[in-house]
Amino acid sequence: MKLGVVGLPNVGKSTLFNAITNAGAEAANYPFCTIEPNVGVVAVPDERLEKLSALYNSKKVTPAVIEFVDIAGLVKGASRGEGLGNKFLSHIREVDAIVHVVRCFEDENVTHVENSIDPVRDIEVINLELILADIEAVTKRQDRILSAARGGADKVAAAEYEFLKKLLSHLEQEKPASSYPATEEEEPFLKNLFLLSYKPVIYCANISEKDMGADEDKIPLVKRVKEYAKTHGAETIVVCAKTEDELSQMSEEDRAMFLEEFGLKESGLSKLIKASYSLLGLISYLTAGEKETRAWTIVKGTKAPQAAGKIHSDFEKGFIRAEVVDYQTLLDCGGLVGAREKGKVRSEGKDYVMKDGDVVLFRFNV
Repeated sequence: MKLGVVGLPNVGKSTLFNAITNAGAEAANYPFCTIEPNVGVVAVPDERLEKLSALYNSKKVTPAVIEFVDIAGLVKGASRGEGLGNKFLSHIREVDAIVHVVRCFEDENVTHVENSIDPVRDIEVINLELILADIEAVTKRQDRILSAARGGADKVAAAEYEFLKKLLSHLEQEKPASSYPATEEEEPFLKNLFLLSYKPVIYCANISEKDMGADEDKIPLVKRVKEYAKTHGAETIVVCAKTEDELSQMSEEDRAMFLEEFGLKESGLSKLIKASYSLLGLISYLTAGEKETRAWTIVKGTKAPQAAGKIHSDFEKGFIRAEVVDYQTLLDCGGLVGAREKGKVRSEGKDYVMKDGDVVLFRFNV
């Protein structure tokens, strides 16, 4: 699963990306310093792993991971190829969701392409470019199926053409594809278009160091982003990219002391990574033992055999049953033996839908 980190030039995208991945993407005070997308894989914070590892005295701990792609800054006119527009749009088309970094800080030493700080305007610049690119994509699709849709002989093509007309009207009102009220019949057509403005979004409000630890709702620029995001059914995470980059280079002990000083329970990055994981509809089930304690990433709604297949295809092919116990119950019972003695281990079959935090032992036969 990939998340694209996007935003106007000089909003703090690459600084944030550096903090997330420690990948060292160049962060300079001029547009388009990130020309090729930098890719970094980062662990999803999960305190359950450390506790399970301690319980089993595991030799290895393997967290779930998520992939972030730092994409070149976009400017007005990107859908027509302005700046690095075409490159930006092709890179964003390949990600599953968007982390939209928005500048919510004043700094006369850091230029802004629009020469003023207005986070909602900045959001709308990018969103409009995505919509314009989608209008072009929908129009091309209409042209491709027009002959098949004419006369209604091909009923599927005719239905899709009617849907595309309604969607095009929606987009031309500068509304994203994600807000189009698709019917059950239209949903497959919409999904198969892979539109940019259909992708789920998290808005990441990048604040100044002086606003660290402040009440988010009392920072005027952040408040505006939150109101916009809420109206559009999206989430807002507040970070100070510069501070997060510094935090990522500290020891765990120093980081904890720093956060405590500001009265923060966790870093902004930790919140962002968790929110991104959730945005994609992902959950983790856990396996634990002396060799390894591990989190396995699955989509919500995955059944036990398919979850087993994440470990090895043979587990899915020869699935017999899953022995499942809730993570907290397992801890409370002091391990699997104690959980069995108290009758807390459940034997689940092929139709069992996995839950976040399930600790599982799969039984299979090949």
